[in-house]
Amino acid sequence: MEAVTTEDLMHHGIRFPAVAHDEESLRYVQHDFQVRDDDVFNVTYPKSGTTWMQEILTLINSKGDLNPLKSSPNWERVPWVEQKTGRGHLESRPSPRLITSHLPVQFFPKSFFGSKAKVIYTVRNPKDAGVSLYFYFQIAEFLKTVENFGDFFPLFMKGDVMYGSWFDHVSGWLSLKDQTNILLMSYEGMLQDARGSIVKICKFLGRDLDDAAINSVVENTSFKNLKNNQMSNYTLVPNEFIDHRKGAFFRKGISGDWKNYFTVAQNEEFDKIFEEKMKNFNLKERFGWD
Repeated sequence: MEAVTTEDLMHHGIRFPAVAHDEESLRYVQHDFQVRDDDVFNVTYPKSGTTWMQEILTLINSKGDLNPLKSSPNWERVPWVEQKTGRGHLESRPSPRLITSHLPVQFFPKSFFGSKAKVIYTVRNPKDAGVSLYFYFQIAEFLKTVENFGDFFPLFMKGDVMYGSWFDHVSGWLSLKDQTNILLMSYEGMLQDARGSIVKICKFLGRDLDDAAINSVVENTSFKNLKNNQMSNYTLVPNEFIDHRKGAFFRKGISGDWKNYFTVAQNEEFDKIFEEKMKNFNLKERFGWD
């Protein structure tokens, strides 16, 4: 079997893993993909709660019925629209469609804007997102090896990683946060109050779930349950794509782990750039990031 390519596709200055994307798929999603008014998009920068939200949306859609969560991989239930497989997964799918995307806002489907479709954008403390992405680089065979966090840190800061700069991605999407069809969620807020967060999502989607269904969503999308569900934890992906011997896709699922990896100098550098680039959004105050 041929080795999985570690080449990146450079699309308007932003890296995309070539194993899953090409110019045709990115052009299609931006210009030709037809968004429906009842579509629900799960949008994140990588390692910011993407899989967690896929599973929450699955169970909200099923009103707490576990069968979809246990019988089909999450990338089939809530597929990525920008990947090569997006067209095949989504064009003939009945409504309402649940769709995942890591796309920066400038590459998002043009047909979304002016539609009634909804986006849930989940943002995570970028220091934790960076550490989580570093560990993903260690297990993802389609990403170029980064020997240590010291080597990864400048790449992350420059946005020289898949899907580009965290700062640009988040500021781009947050510029739309006041639109009524966009819901901003935080990873840390979901950790602190899972039930309240799920109720908030249901309200945004206009889904009226009873207490039993809400309880099912909360319980079955816990980190422990998702880590142990092969339809959620990516163990169905062959080792030539994700080497499970090197580490688990679900690693810790906590807030604040960055403190175990950032040096004092890295933290000071990060805070300086964060204050410059994100000064208009008050994210630290809003989400209690340290």
